Amino acid sequence: MSAKYYTHFIAPPDRPTRFEGPGEWSGVVELRYALERDGGTRQLRALLAQSFDLPGEEIRILHWSRVQ
Repeated sequence: MSAKYYTHFIAPPDRPTRFEGPGEWSGVVELRYALERDGGTRQLRALLAQSFDLPGEEIRILHWSRVQ
């Protein structure tokens, strides 16, 4: 079962990534499964870091919430 989340996060603008543009991003991401209630931020950070080819500690999540 997939789950959609609105997320607002910062990736370092001075590091090259697969994506060009500013280091602040927001939008809806769709995952194959729902995030854990207690570890959701950690899981989301890891998934975003993987997408941007960055270490997880370089992603700073400002806000996230599930979209119904």
